[in-house]
Order: sequence, then structure tokens, then C-alpha cells
Amino acid sequence: MDEQRRAKRTKIQMSLEVSSVFKQDNIRVRHMHAPIEICNISRNGIGFTTESILPLGYYFDAKLNFLETGENLNCVVRILRQDKDENGKNFYGCEFVGLSSVFDYIFDGIEGLEAE
Repeated sequence: MDEQRRAKRTKIQMSLEVSSVFKQDNIRVRHMHAPIEICNISRNGIGFTTESILPLGYYFDAKLNFLETGENLNCVVRILRQDKDENGKNFYGCEFVGLSSVFDYIFDGIEGLEAE
């Protein structure tokens, strides 16, 4: 697969749970409770695995807690692609939607920690 990322991905261990996903035309799927393990993150998006099947093109609200820096980030994430990982779990690639560049300092901190 060709590399299409605009920003460097950093490996990170985080988890969150998706309880609902939605589309812009107000279609919503609720009560999903899909546990997610975030594998990597960049300024533009996240990659994660889950045993649940999530619909492509849908959005979800995420609260990311960066243990390394102590920062919290509330954001909207759009699901772009799905593959299987080496363990047979669903791997999803997602982008942050409408995330202001004011939060770049969070990613500067994470990238700086990885370089050490």
C-alpha cells in the first residue's frame, strides 16, 4: 500500500471506547461500546484496532488522554479505511476533523518524546 499520510505517525499506547458514530446527515448508530486500542497518532489522525466493525465514512467524538504529556484533547474523528492486523483484529485509519492548529504543541511534545 502506498504511503498517503501527510504527517509522521508516532506509536502510542492509548485506549478509548466508542459508544456511537454519526454521519453529517444526522444518521447515528448508538450503544456500540466498541473498545479501541490506539496504535499510532499524528497531527492529522489516529490508527487503532478493535474487534468491533465500524462503518467507514462515519464520525465519532473522542477524548484523547496523552499520558506522556498530561494533555487532554476532545476531537471529532472520521473513519477512513479498514484492514485486518496481524492478530485478525480490525485496524482502522482515521483523520481528525476540524482540529485547530492551536493543538500542535501536543503533537510537538509527543514527537519530541519519541526522538529521545
